[in-house]
This record gives sequence, structure tokens and C-alpha cells, in this order.
Amino acid sequence: MTDVAREKAELVLAAVSETKAFDPVLLKVDQISSIADYFFICSGNSNRQVQAIASHIMEEVKKKGGYLPLGTEGKSNGRWILIDYGEIIVHIFYHSVREFYNLEGLWIEAESTDLSQGKIP
Repeated sequence: MTDVAREKAELVLAAVSETKAFDPVLLKVDQISSIADYFFICSGNSNRQVQAIASHIMEEVKKKGGYLPLGTEGKSNGRWILIDYGEIIVHIFYHSVREFYNLEGLWIEAESTDLSQGKIP
């Protein structure tokens, strides 16, 4: 993991840890995709919670790291919000939507890191 990618991942994880997001996972996709190096995935229990998690991530990553997203999608409906930080793309899902789209299964070849302990190994 590059220094910038690691810093962004740690900032996102720290922000997520301050919310009630659950099941955070980091997928290493750089060997199987040119989209990004990593996907950060987490879930919320309601549309409003998903929106709040996304807002908190963007505020904290900007405040603590100075990084602005290259783009965002889905913030208005709160079912699946994507925040593009270049090396890392953050996916915040409403729980049932995460199960339906199953990114972890779709990207099964990606190395997966469980982040439930609140740190990146």
C-alpha cells in the first residue's frame, strides 16, 4: 500500500469508527482492476445513517488529511454512496443493498482485510 493510499484508508477508517457503521472491509483491487487500488466498504442500518456516515467521512478526511473526493455518487438517496478518493473508493451501503450487490463476492479475487478491529494491519 502506498503511503498516500494508506493515509487515506486510515483517515476513512478513523472516521467510520466514529460512526455506527458496521462490517468495514478493505479490498485490495489494484492487481485486478485499474479503477483504484482499494475499495473500502461499510454498511449502515438506514438511508439517513448511510448519508450521515458519508458526510462524516468527507468532513474528517478533508479536515485531518486535506483530501477532497474526486467525485461522489448516491448521496441523495442514501442506499449506496460512493466516494472516490483516487487510490481508494469508499462504498457505504444500506445493509440490504450491500447484500444484494455483494461487492465482496463480485471482487472475490481481491485480497480482503477485515477492519472490525479498528485498524489496518
